[in-house]
Amino acid sequence: MKRERKIGAIILAAGKGKRMKMRQINKVAIHIANKPMVLHTVHMLEKIALSPIVVVIGFAKESVMKALAGTSVIFAEQKKRLGTGRAALCGLTKLPKDVADVLILNGDDSAFYTPKIIKELYQRHLFSQAAITFLTIQLDNPFGLGRVIRNEKGSVVAIVEEKDATREERKIKEINPACYIFRSDFLRNFIKRIPKSSVTGEYYLVSLIEIAFKNNKKIETLIKNSILWRGVNTREELALAEQLLHQVKSI
Repeated sequence: MKRERKIGAIILAAGKGKRMKMRQINKVAIHIANKPMVLHTVHMLEKIALSPIVVVIGFAKESVMKALAGTSVIFAEQKKRLGTGRAALCGLTKLPKDVADVLILNGDDSAFYTPKIIKELYQRHLFSQAAITFLTIQLDNPFGLGRVIRNEKGSVVAIVEEKDATREERKIKEINPACYIFRSDFLRNFIKRIPKSSVTGEYYLVSLIEIAFKNNKKIETLIKNSILWRGVNTREELALAEQLLHQVKSI
């Protein structure tokens, strides 16, 4: 992918994945289609010559490092797992200052993204000159997922997690799969402003959407088909993931 601006990537892979009940292996190291989930993501990013790639590790870090042995990724260890906001900050410290834009995605659900989708997202980001450009997906059953909140003009104002959503907000079918491109200067200036959750005590990357809106920063989205994303949080979903991966790769 030819570009004038330098774009780096941060893959968040430090979490425990509690619903999978994994004790000795990180969820991102589980194999789908004969290779670890996170390796699918790294290989996809390598196909579009995106570099550097930082992988944030924490829980069962050895399994992630083993899964990515032989790649050129840079590891950043999140010793205290205080949410995706702090994980992203941990990864950001490993990126050189000449990186103008930063792609941030999760290591456990990004195996289904294609080079074409990431290229399209980046082109939308560059053309719009947004501070944040992120992927959104329409789901018939968005249960348990963060809803994209838009105002009367259609502009994104926030993302609300289901547990915090009103009855009307829960009817929204546009969800956030957590695939973002941030302008680096915005990210470096605002990431430390992410508030601590009064419920969990963690810092959530998604809070930057509302922060950007309140600071009059441009937010852009790319709406795509639901086949391009699948959360893998249970063993049942894992069983469906391999079939979906083959479908996506054939698109």
